[in-house]
Amino acid sequence: MLDIAEELNRWVEQGRDFAVATVVAIGGSAPRRPGAALAVDRQGTAIGSVSGGCVEGAVYDLCTQALQDGVTARERFGYSDEDAFAVGLTCGGVIEVLVTPVRSDAPDERRLWAAALVAAAHGESAALARVARGPAELLGRALLVRPDGSYEGGLGGSPELDRTAVAEARALLNAGRTGTFDVSETGSRCDAGLAVFVESSVPPPRMIVFGAIDFAAALVRTGAFLGYHVTVCDARPVFATRARFPEADDIVVDWPHRYLQRTETDGRTVLCVLTHDAKFDVPLLREALRLPVAFVGAMGSRRTHEDRNRKLREAGVTERELARLRSPIGLDLGAHTPEETALSIAAEIVAARNGGTGAPLTGSRTPIHRGPAERAADEGIGGATGPHAAA
Repeated sequence: MLDIAEELNRWVEQGRDFAVATVVAIGGSAPRRPGAALAVDRQGTAIGSVSGGCVEGAVYDLCTQALQDGVTARERFGYSDEDAFAVGLTCGGVIEVLVTPVRSDAPDERRLWAAALVAAAHGESAALARVARGPAELLGRALLVRPDGSYEGGLGGSPELDRTAVAEARALLNAGRTGTFDVSETGSRCDAGLAVFVESSVPPPRMIVFGAIDFAAALVRTGAFLGYHVTVCDARPVFATRARFPEADDIVVDWPHRYLQRTETDGRTVLCVLTHDAKFDVPLLREALRLPVAFVGAMGSRRTHEDRNRKLREAGVTERELARLRSPIGLDLGAHTPEETALSIAAEIVAARNGGTGAPLTGSRTPIHRGPAERAADEGIGGATGPHAAA
């Protein structure tokens, strides 16, 4: 839902009624990840997508129906060899969609959605937890969880259910993840009869680019395109300027290792060291390789890489820490220009974060759509019925 949060927030401000269809579970080669959403208002305006086109028409109709009757619904879409004319996914995957009406005649639910959309639209940390599978009277019930554990709303079961849901949603929020967990109506993780889907809204992940060079300018543009909050850091004020990096969110003039020591990073942060100068690289990488960040990469020739590794060992970096360093940075694309090099770096970052191999898909038997979030969501598949359920 994060992709359409800003527009949905405007719909709330304008007083529009609408229904949101959200992908809550997937299986196989599903076209979009859990959290992908399509929304429809009473005028028939639609935004977003749940499948890239395969089942949009059927989901549109589900949203229209939910707006009319005010009832939350769950539907499963798959692929059927037996019926070529069935509404389904041509890719052979499976998605399950939760369709929730947000109407003015349900003010409590609307206020909760309004708070969730404000947080998502402004990049604030919050998690929206909804019953995605369970009894009809609980389906779609929601609560909004903040990082400090405070919450509003409820899942409609026992107080223990809400307490368990808050704890689980807060853990997912702290990890910046969207996911599903199973729980019983009494809050127990045993004999679980409910599936609760949690969408985490968090500030964008950080990409910190060290070295204000031409390759950095191209990488800044690529990082912004991928949704990162991009910072450029260089100790040389003549190079680290807004004129050279107009698309950077932040420009910092400081010694790289000193800036890294004082700035905030987390498990989603990406560090790209493009200086390939030992006086900058060694103290910076010594700090970087000891941080719990997602990616640490450094530019340079293979000779530079070997020399840098030797100096890092002399500076006390362990072999285990050194194994985290991706150098020379980037995938082998035969890149020459700054833009091509930025693409190769971005490709390695995406592959590293999602468990990809970097190998061509042609001739490969590895899954096209995969990753930790998808594998966790696969476990939530099952139990849905309806006219669009797969055969």
